[in-house]
Amino acid sequence: MAGIGIVGAGIAGLHLGLFLRQHDVPVTIYTDKAADEIAGGRLLNSVAHHHPTLERERRLGVHHWDAAEYGYLCHHHYLGTPQPLAFRGDFAQPSSAVDHRLYLPRLMGDFEHRGGRLVVQAVQADDLDRLAATHDLMVVASGRGTLGGLFARRTEKSPYDKPQRRLSVALWHGVAPSDPKGVTLSISPGHGELIEIPIYSFDGHVTALLFENIPGGELEMLADLRYDEDPKAFVATVLQKLKEHHPAVYERVDPASFAVTRPQDILQGALIPHMRADYTQLANGKYALSVGDVHSVVDPVVGQGANSASYSAWTVGEAIVADLGFDELFCQRVARRRADVVEGISDWTNFMLAPPAPNLIAMLIAMAAHQEICDEFTTNFGHGDRQWTNLASMDRTRAYLAGKGVDMDAILASLPG
Repeated sequence: MAGIGIVGAGIAGLHLGLFLRQHDVPVTIYTDKAADEIAGGRLLNSVAHHHPTLERERRLGVHHWDAAEYGYLCHHHYLGTPQPLAFRGDFAQPSSAVDHRLYLPRLMGDFEHRGGRLVVQAVQADDLDRLAATHDLMVVASGRGTLGGLFARRTEKSPYDKPQRRLSVALWHGVAPSDPKGVTLSISPGHGELIEIPIYSFDGHVTALLFENIPGGELEMLADLRYDEDPKAFVATVLQKLKEHHPAVYERVDPASFAVTRPQDILQGALIPHMRADYTQLANGKYALSVGDVHSVVDPVVGQGANSASYSAWTVGEAIVADLGFDELFCQRVARRRADVVEGISDWTNFMLAPPAPNLIAMLIAMAAHQEICDEFTTNFGHGDRQWTNLASMDRTRAYLAGKGVDMDAILASLPG
């Protein structure tokens, strides 16, 4: 066979390429950045890989950062309500976070070592027909430039037309790990969320502070604050905002050593969550599949982007190995196979960006009082479709909590106002 062409060397493109090489399928990955450019560049994200993604890495032979050493065990929840709530949920299996500037170059090397072809070349939509002539199937795993325009926006799965959060994330020294080691999910009502993540980067084990700032709230200014203009003011401002809005993290900060690891370890911006079509037909009659962030863009508020992309890539890989007829029927089958998980993750993430729904409030209160519910909610960060199943409607949450012996309506009736 002529092989598969993949555009994009993020987690989706690399996991798919590595999967196909395990099955001796010829693969070419086109990427606009070489490994050393990625390693030397600005922070890409602060993404965590949950247990199902780590299991896929193990099966691919690329689990280079064992979760026993690089992972974490739980989520510490803090709700900054008038009467603050603080509670912990434990994973059934650990998750981990590794700087993608370490992770992606290492996997690019693995891919080439296993016979994959890596071409450093920017690809735009107009290039797809030419590339498709030399491959049996094109898979687009990057939404950069004009590539996103190849796939129609799915309006029924894309409820927002503007960013719901303005983001500011940086890697830091001077934050003591939580005990037990875990991620802290802190909510400042009306202002946004903070996700504090133990992450392995160039300076070893450090801390990522991802501020998810609600437009118009007191924390939005963190998305505009420029480190290079006044590093001391940047650090002092972040410290003050932690104290005011996220005290559960602030209490573990050593102000004397609190500092950004490196100037390039800061990322600020915003995105519009959306979902695009699963495939498109090219002018030459062949089909191109979408995967990763060209298919589904999710806000990082619940840390699902890389996990969704990895799952999607694995599903596409299984389909390619099982069925070499890359026609529209093949594309439709791929769409059906991955829909529950990828769409469930997208729906859950969009739900978490909206003003808190009554059933979410009830779920959080139940989590604070019932360890089993809290642990299951935490473990379901690795199973976004299950999470969405429990939150998709008032009736679903009511039924789920009732199965745990909790009366959702009684919880809601007890709330003030």
